[in-house]
Amino acid sequence: MNSDHLLATVSALRNGLTSLPLGSAMDNTETWQHQFLQSGEPGLQDIAREIGNLQSLLSSGALSAHAIGTSLSMLGDQTSEIIPQAPADLKKPLTELADLLHRHGGDLLAHAEKSKK
Repeated sequence: MNSDHLLATVSALRNGLTSLPLGSAMDNTETWQHQFLQSGEPGLQDIAREIGNLQSLLSSGALSAHAIGTSLSMLGDQTSEIIPQAPADLKKPLTELADLLHRHGGDLLAHAEKSKK
């Protein structure tokens, strides 16, 4: 796992989802997806599949706050699950990444609920 790419991803997410241009977000997720699919590790391959789902949601044209929020929350859960096996120097940024994914996913799900009412 590339620590520079991880730190750049965390930094970008700190600024909020809307601060990321869609093209940059897609490039970033493609890089992660490729790395994780090639890893041979089932936990990382599960994350890669969910990243693929998120990419489909982001490129569908009709953005669904509920679907994207659910996907981000799932990625947060999956990221949390790999932290115990991660190298020591990646545990802190992975924990922050999981927290950011959960927070942004939860914000989108709350927004989707408010929109329904």
